[in-house]
Amino acid sequence: MKTKLFSFIFAIIFIIQLYAEISGNIPVRNFSKPLIVLTLLVWLFTATNLKGKFHKRIFTGLIFAMAGDVFLMYQANNSGYFIYGLVAFLLCHIFYIRAFTLDHKSNPNLKNPFFLWAVGALIIFCVGLFFYLQPHLGAMQFAVLFYAIIITFMAIMAVNRYAKVNFLSYKVILYGALFFLLSDSVLAVNKFAFPIPQSGILIMASYMMAQYLIVYGTVERKLVVTKTEI
Repeated sequence: MKTKLFSFIFAIIFIIQLYAEISGNIPVRNFSKPLIVLTLLVWLFTATNLKGKFHKRIFTGLIFAMAGDVFLMYQANNSGYFIYGLVAFLLCHIFYIRAFTLDHKSNPNLKNPFFLWAVGALIIFCVGLFFYLQPHLGAMQFAVLFYAIIITFMAIMAVNRYAKVNFLSYKVILYGALFFLLSDSVLAVNKFAFPIPQSGILIMASYMMAQYLIVYGTVERKLVVTKTEI
């Protein structure tokens, strides 16, 4: 029941946010954007009571994500806010990594048959994107490289949850991690390389899907072998 209710509420916010991006309505955008993560925080709390380390770490990551959303809302007025937003999302990904690591520790000897292929593809994408952006980054080179490494590692750890949790949780969190990678990649290209038409729509749609799927996968998560605190 909670999943259906919060999915419905989130769908309304999703539509409002995309409307604000399409129409360029700044007041509506600034009103709805913080609600994206706030809704997910309430859903996660009410559905799990934050009873395990995994839930607590995802919850903490979401708090940093909401701070990042607020900082990025005002980056046009103060370029320093982009750095603050970058740091906030970096911390978000670190807490997601720490959560996904719990699933790895629950059954560390289990082999993922396509893990190396997935890791190779993610690393190639990360390296290729960075070298494409590098001529445009200037003083931001180290910050962007470090962020790219962290978000790629977050996606790798999402891949590594295979067969250590129920398949629904594995699948939706992995999709969420990949949507996050897509959102941040489009944002980086749009900001540093060349403007992408209607980039805000793609960035926000993929970002909202990413966060929704990660929370959905967290709510539905069940360990196959319980060797860590749930």
